[in-house]
Amino acid sequence: MSSRPRAAWPLVAVFTAGYLASYLLPTIVGRLSVYLGLSTAQAGLVGSALLLSSASAGFALAGRVETYGPCRPARAGLILCVVGYGCAALAGSVPLVVAGAAVGGFGSGTATAVAAAGIAAQRDPHRTSSLGLLSVSATAGALYLTVPHLGGGHRLPFASIALVALLVWPATSRLGGSVPAGPAVPAAGRLPHRRSGLVLAGGMLVWSMAQNALWGVSSRIGVVQVGLSEVAIGAVFAAALGAGLLGVMGAGMLGSRFGRAVPIGVGTAVIAGSIVLSSSAGSLGSFATGEILWNTVYPVVLSYLIGLAASLDVRGRWAVLAGSASSVGVACGPVLGSVLSEEAGYPVMGLILGAATLLVAAPVTAVALHTGGRPLVPGSVRRRGGAPAALLAVTTGAVPGAVPKVGAPEQAVTEISVPALRRRRPGRSAFRTAGPEDGGQSNAYASTSDR
Repeated sequence: MSSRPRAAWPLVAVFTAGYLASYLLPTIVGRLSVYLGLSTAQAGLVGSALLLSSASAGFALAGRVETYGPCRPARAGLILCVVGYGCAALAGSVPLVVAGAAVGGFGSGTATAVAAAGIAAQRDPHRTSSLGLLSVSATAGALYLTVPHLGGGHRLPFASIALVALLVWPATSRLGGSVPAGPAVPAAGRLPHRRSGLVLAGGMLVWSMAQNALWGVSSRIGVVQVGLSEVAIGAVFAAALGAGLLGVMGAGMLGSRFGRAVPIGVGTAVIAGSIVLSSSAGSLGSFATGEILWNTVYPVVLSYLIGLAASLDVRGRWAVLAGSASSVGVACGPVLGSVLSEEAGYPVMGLILGAATLLVAAPVTAVALHTGGRPLVPGSVRRRGGAPAALLAVTTGAVPGAVPKVGAPEQAVTEISVPALRRRRPGRSAFRTAGPEDGGQSNAYASTSDR
């Protein structure tokens, strides 16, 4: 194993602990509704309170992880996860459950912010984010296979998140060495790519809202509209998350071969169709097909979105801000899904969410086209008749670090017009045949006239 995976695994672990709550949202909302007597909308509000608290932590820590260092805020976030989700698991009254979920959500957001800032500093942010999504999908899939068979009411999902946070704690001691050494970055400065970053953050907010509006009520669709048991729904979700593992692995192998715009644009269109199929399902086959297809493509697109946000700022500020905006969308999703499903029904809700997903695909894909660049591989970049840049870096003995590594995104080039210098034009008498008797000095005029 190379040094890069060893350097990234603490970030992957913290990322898993921070993201797990949103992956377990359907079972949290479903069990709050069944075992605490809450309506679907009220249970969705509890989930939204958890995720809004997570988003607020991300906004508070944007650009400040460097100041505190990654270890201390990561440990503080994991402590809040253990305390908050643990209290929510032990409490039997709704107010205490809501308070514990909010505290735990703030801890999840803190851990996610630390992981996002560290991922942005990696040489390959997309690869590290893919590993993080792979880990959280595997963890959530294992829980979906086991939790329905264990009972425990609303307590077990919260206790599972607290336990994962506790297990991740030892990894925080390795966060200090997880950021690769590189050139010093100024401690202060304006955000780069401000317009593209704001468009991306707003697009991720709407994109995540549409995804989690369906995800928050998926278990209710299976129970009410399709007539499935909790065990059957858990099996469908586990299969869907397993397919998501394959999707993330494929995205990791694909890397930046086709850039970011194509996976984001095409993937979002497939997600929109999957939302419509899943929400209008009337049988196990159509419900499982929609959920599996959706969960296969969803983490793929998300990994490219995270990588795109990380590429906008090496300090990770846009990664944290875009991730926090996404958390706001995730938080509003369950409420939106609950309200739409109660007022218009599940099929109409799916059509609305699918249309919103398609609309947001255009500006987000435009950001990927504008800022994503092209993969820098031998033969892919040519300068007006010149040789490939990566090939020149290999063959000309360039100074290490002066040329981007193979696979790195191409840097933007701005053409600057330089006025030609006025000089005396040589006359015909200045040219004569070059030969050994003049030492080749007359070639200077010939080379000057060709420039």
